[in-house]
Amino acid sequence: MSDFSAGDHGHHQATHRKPHAEFYAYFVLIFVLAIPFGLMFWAWGLISEQRLPTHGPLARAWREAGAVTAAIFRA
Repeated sequence: MSDFSAGDHGHHQATHRKPHAEFYAYFVLIFVLAIPFGLMFWAWGLISEQRLPTHGPLARAWREAGAVTAAIFRA
């Protein structure tokens, strides 16, 4: 018979947990810091390609803040 409890140690974590206030605080801080960089890369894309980039500077900052904040809390 197989032992399905091996390595469980009584800890049951939900697959998807609701983010807490700390997550949102980090997200807002990283988002605010990412806005100037998003604007800079957006302007660089505008100048170098001479057309509007697909995503604006706020969309880029939002995406980067989400990825960085998730990586912080995943570790």
